[in-house]
Amino acid sequence: MTTAAPELLTVPEVMTRLKVGRTKVYDLIRTHRLVSIKVDGCRRIPNDAVGDFIRRGIDEAA
Repeated sequence: MTTAAPELLTVPEVMTRLKVGRTKVYDLIRTHRLVSIKVDGCRRIPNDAVGDFIRRGIDEAA
């Protein structure tokens, strides 16, 4: 049984999805509000992590 690996996004892709700047994405990563991994020195964010971040923001606003 295999499970599909989560889609990994680049910082520019996350910037587009969240409609924020590069500095803000790295700030979210630095403060552990957005999960990320490093692949050969390149920062990658799982697509699920972006969805989780958005859901947490909606829950906190409610």
